[in-house]
Amino acid sequence: MASPGKNLHPELCGLKGSNQEPDDKNQLVDKEAGLSGGERDMAPVTGNSIHRSGSRPQLDLSKAEIQGNFEERDPTILLPNQSDDISHLALDIGGSLIKLVYFSRHEDQSVDDKRKRSIKQRLGLSNGNRRSYPVLGGRLHFVKFETSKINECLDFIHSKQLHRGACNDLPHWHSDDPANENAIIKATGGGAYKFADLFKERLGVSIEKEDEMDCLVAGANFLLKAIRHEAFTHMEGKKEFVQLDHNELFPYLLVNIGSGVSMIKVDGDGKFQRVSGTNVGGGTYWGLGRLLTKCNSFDELLELSQKGDNSTIDMLVGDIYGGMDYSKIGLSASTIASSFGKTISVNKELEDYRPEDISLSLLRMISYNIGQISYLNALRFGLKRIFFGGFFIRGHAYTMDTISFAVHFWSKGEAQAMFLRHEGFLGALGAFMSYEKHGLDDLLAHQLVERFPMGAPYTGGKVHGPPLGDLNEKISWMEKFLQKRTEITAPVPTAPPGTTGLGGFEVPLSKGETLRSDASALNVGVLHLVPTLEVFPLLADPKTYEPNTIDLSDHSELEYWFTVLSEHVPDLVDKAVASEGGTDDAKRRGDAFARAFSAHLRRLMEEPTAYGKLGLANLLELREECLREFQFFDAYRSIKQRENEASLAVLPDLLLELDSMNEEARLLTLIEGVLAANIFDWGSRACVDLYHKGTIIEIYRMSRNKMQRPWRVDDFDAFRERMLGSGDERPLPHKRALLFVDNSGADVVLGMLPLARELLRRGTEVVLVANSLPALNDVTAMELPDIVAEAAKHCDILRRAAEAGGLIVDAMIDSADGSKEGSSFVPLMVVENGCGSPCIDLRQVSSELAAAAKDADLVILEGMGRALHTNFNAQFKCDALKLAMVKNQRLAEKLIKGNIYDCVCRYEPSH
Repeated sequence: MASPGKNLHPELCGLKGSNQEPDDKNQLVDKEAGLSGGERDMAPVTGNSIHRSGSRPQLDLSKAEIQGNFEERDPTILLPNQSDDISHLALDIGGSLIKLVYFSRHEDQSVDDKRKRSIKQRLGLSNGNRRSYPVLGGRLHFVKFETSKINECLDFIHSKQLHRGACNDLPHWHSDDPANENAIIKATGGGAYKFADLFKERLGVSIEKEDEMDCLVAGANFLLKAIRHEAFTHMEGKKEFVQLDHNELFPYLLVNIGSGVSMIKVDGDGKFQRVSGTNVGGGTYWGLGRLLTKCNSFDELLELSQKGDNSTIDMLVGDIYGGMDYSKIGLSASTIASSFGKTISVNKELEDYRPEDISLSLLRMISYNIGQISYLNALRFGLKRIFFGGFFIRGHAYTMDTISFAVHFWSKGEAQAMFLRHEGFLGALGAFMSYEKHGLDDLLAHQLVERFPMGAPYTGGKVHGPPLGDLNEKISWMEKFLQKRTEITAPVPTAPPGTTGLGGFEVPLSKGETLRSDASALNVGVLHLVPTLEVFPLLADPKTYEPNTIDLSDHSELEYWFTVLSEHVPDLVDKAVASEGGTDDAKRRGDAFARAFSAHLRRLMEEPTAYGKLGLANLLELREECLREFQFFDAYRSIKQRENEASLAVLPDLLLELDSMNEEARLLTLIEGVLAANIFDWGSRACVDLYHKGTIIEIYRMSRNKMQRPWRVDDFDAFRERMLGSGDERPLPHKRALLFVDNSGADVVLGMLPLARELLRRGTEVVLVANSLPALNDVTAMELPDIVAEAAKHCDILRRAAEAGGLIVDAMIDSADGSKEGSSFVPLMVVENGCGSPCIDLRQVSSELAAAAKDADLVILEGMGRALHTNFNAQFKCDALKLAMVKNQRLAEKLIKGNIYDCVCRYEPSH
């Protein structure tokens, strides 16, 4: 087989001589046309070839995390450790589109009080830049413009002050601010040369040009290593996310489909060579399509293809063999034998053919050929993984299916076509990363996960001008949502000619069926984020760990949980509004939350993979993040306070009762108490109904009295033997126990605190692990020390342990001999888990928790969210105890083949 890279004319491959300089009349074809920057790209490149500029302050990319955007494939990425008060902006200015990536910083919301300093010191955490709180440190945004409308892009940069090195989230541009004459913007693509003077004239900034192939490969490597749900396959309309082993990533073939196509063999970070290319790409499809169909935009042409029937134009195998397959060589009757072949034998003119059919035939012709050429190049170099990127694809199902079919067919199933969510932003992202000085090692230390978009939800249409950054703008957006039958549409803000402000409204034309309107000329998102911090070190195998227990790929399962969440919205809104005093403003925000969350659910019901791989934990997290987006930071605040007070009032009597028992009876009663107290859950409709039937202590005692063994899952005897031993053999106590607590009130006060006290009594250090941010009535790490301090007033064991663990900084009570209790007592500590959800993904926990886990040999997960919805099947390197009362009938049937109010006591010795 001849090498296309050698036999095609350099211009057709998108290559130019290395000494040729661009000018306004003869520009370098952008990355979309496959430009490599010169013949030198045909040879391997060693080292990290991205130029590191010292012209801007250093960008801290460590522990970056994908977060989500209104656009399905271009989610925002969080930079949690960015501390400089700077902005960064990078562009890939192509022949068709401008791809823009920018960074915005948010204030660090961490609390550095005496308790936290004491915990950090005990756990060996430095007080440097390392964060232990899920701060809104910064985020990467992805925006695209048509190159022909570059003035819109310049207006956007101007309105957001992205060229000024100031905070990005200021809503308005102040024209009297002094210009930064030394400001530099990183850019790649042919337009970096063509429009350099325009950027200087309009914005007063200089363009620093980055090599296109360097940027393209750097962007792809970053995404494939750092983002868990970046790559996916797409066959016959079904999307599946691919879990990549970083140790086996290289080498791979990167196929960038823009106006033309570049094929790059990537051997490592900064190590690649352009091995082939073709001049038949997105520009070919758009150019021929425009001539043949008179479409006015690439997206219009794509949308036409959805309604097309290519069999009216293409000659199929069945047309040649009388409707039969040619099974001997593996060709089905519907396989295309000759693109546009039928037009030869019929007496028709161009106007006699439907534009829809022409568009689909053209799309499949080009996509098939790109897929085949890509596989042949992969075969040439022995590559199994082929990643496709570039704005030709745009998440279009037909395009991806066609490319996938071609790769699968020609490789006989041995090779796989994979696609990227940020497919069109590889070059811009690589240019953005060229600001960073110290390489990618810190950035790629952890695998990261998908989160959800917030703000005005993605629901279609074009958004021109600045993003919705102000809360009132977001609420106004939500108030303009219209519901028609089961379909949600939204009037979309558009800009009057010559402005970038929010102007009049129009209902979007596209309903976004197969082709989402995220393929429109411009989509902008402003998102609130929570960072990934560290992987929980006690997971037996982080690579195979899957937090979600419920499989939402089952449509009926998905529909059921969507119904549960939807039915809970009115009650949640009532609680949220009440937590803000029931003001008119709170009511307005509550209504906006309900509209936004409902729109997200409808979006996910239509396309479950819209925001990445979907699990029940993700849905619950979405709800909490959506509440915070509309500034409901703790909807159950007053309820939690009331229940904490009521539970603390009866705690002394409970402790006296426990102390009157022998050790074995006490241990059983403690586990029963945890299960009984876990009934207090405002996220469960069945449990909320119970609250009307008695006081907290009455319900708690009623629940405890019904604790009849055996429970549905009952490993108590094994746990008792590990704790107490058998016969005369007395096992050593655990060194440190991590107790993942759940709800406020009786759950933590009457359930988990007495269990923690028993472990302390046995000489085990105890770390209470609580949410960093509020979720329903879950107790938070900010609230828990005060609860412990109140409980410690009535218990010496808790008091001494709390003092030793830094929860009570100044001893409240001196001992009988007048001296304060010292550090000889085992400590009781509180750490944040790094999330604000009823569930927990142990691939993303706070650095505090990760540090505490390193010396732990017992993990106790309590509650439905942490022990059933997630982590029921998780395996740990240490002993693990999972405790929960099931408060959902469907979950009981699916998970434990039981009923509502069944109990789970699952003990698993260390692996």
